[in-house]
Amino acid sequence: MSEQVQATDTTVAEEQVRTALRDVYDPELGMSVIELGLIRKIEFLPDLTEVTMLLTTPFCPYGPQLAEQVRRAVEKTTNQAARVTLAMEMWDPSMMEGGAPREWGLF
Repeated sequence: MSEQVQATDTTVAEEQVRTALRDVYDPELGMSVIELGLIRKIEFLPDLTEVTMLLTTPFCPYGPQLAEQVRRAVEKTTNQAARVTLAMEMWDPSMMEGGAPREWGLF
């Protein structure tokens, strides 16, 4: 029973973190890191929340700023330390919530 409660707590915590991360925007695209599909994994450890995220391009000039904003938002939401790790996989517009906007001309 306690495993089920813990899983539910983790699910609620992940939803709270994802909701908070909707306020972290990529300044070039004007979309949140959640809308862009940049947040790949959120893991809750006893004393740390580990977030794995992507950048839209490997040399994104706002990458360090975005990672820091994500870290701060997660810490504020979870009330514990957070670490952001950049994943090595390449971002693709198909990762976006609801897919890429039509005006991007990627269809």
